[in-house]
Amino acid sequence: MTQTNVQKQSSSQTQPIKMDGKLLDVRDLRKYFPIRKGILGRLVGNVKAVDGVNFFIHEGETLGLVGESGCGKTTTGRCILRAYDPTSGDIYFNDRNMGVVNVATLDKAHLKALRRNMQMIFQDPYGSLNPRWTLLQIVGEPLVVNGVAKGQELKDRVAELLRVVGLRPEYMVRYPHAFSGGQRQRIGIARALALNPQLVVCDEPVSALDVSIQAQTLNLLQDLQAQFHLTYLFVAHDLSVIEHISDRVAVMYVGKIVEMAETEDLFTHPQHPYTEALMSAVPKADPHYRSRRIVLEGEVADPANPPSGCYFHPRCRYAVDICKTQAPFLRELRPDHFVSCHRAQELKLVGVL
Repeated sequence: MTQTNVQKQSSSQTQPIKMDGKLLDVRDLRKYFPIRKGILGRLVGNVKAVDGVNFFIHEGETLGLVGESGCGKTTTGRCILRAYDPTSGDIYFNDRNMGVVNVATLDKAHLKALRRNMQMIFQDPYGSLNPRWTLLQIVGEPLVVNGVAKGQELKDRVAELLRVVGLRPEYMVRYPHAFSGGQRQRIGIARALALNPQLVVCDEPVSALDVSIQAQTLNLLQDLQAQFHLTYLFVAHDLSVIEHISDRVAVMYVGKIVEMAETEDLFTHPQHPYTEALMSAVPKADPHYRSRRIVLEGEVADPANPPSGCYFHPRCRYAVDICKTQAPFLRELRPDHFVSCHRAQELKLVGVL
């Protein structure tokens, strides 16, 4: 690609839109995986892993993305980083160097520059680390690839990153197998922080850890956020973790955002029946409290063949005729509280008391 073409694409990809304090603004994001059959690989359908997702994240905050396994949380995070190319939609990101860009349409040259400011912490703290590399190579790789540091400067920078995440600098000559699960996740966090990113996508970073180590890791992430002014998209299925770390929460069901609000508001006053069912599963600290668990009947909708209307209506105890025929859209029911439900204004749902 010539320099002229690169400059031309850059000017067309910088969008004249106002972010109003938002670091990330995702609009109508879709990711479909094709289903092919036969010797010729004939296309017979699509798995709608992400199906029209809309949300935003302000600078310096944590948005928790929660939902059942397979609902599209991780796929959404990977689309934002362009680990997956979106099928359609826009992903506006306020990059500190390039300004507001549409990540979904960036070419390879600009995408490489963008990824310095967008990083990911993976779910598996061992599978995400190269077992044949030392910590110096693992944590230092982003610095080397981007030409930021080398030689003694590289060692000094890696030593500082290890100190920041609570590991000793002399560990940089060791390999991943010498560390516990919690320590390995700290190594992954150090690698993600190497280039001082603006946005970090945390893909269930504590789900593979013991409960006591989970708390330490969450506290570390919060301390790092304050120290480096980080913005998190925190993907998880554990509501107690989401409540602890998130400023706002988005609830996802079969590829769609069904509710989004500030954490306290969502947990105390849910507006979507699916959110209410999730909240009923949260353990209560009061030993005298008798749980009123809402058990959802039926199976999760098939993203390759979703039902008509609202995807949740086959399992919803509040469903009426309109739910079966018309798909609801995400609307702002009250300030900063968005919900996708036809009956949201009339239902009185129970949250975590």
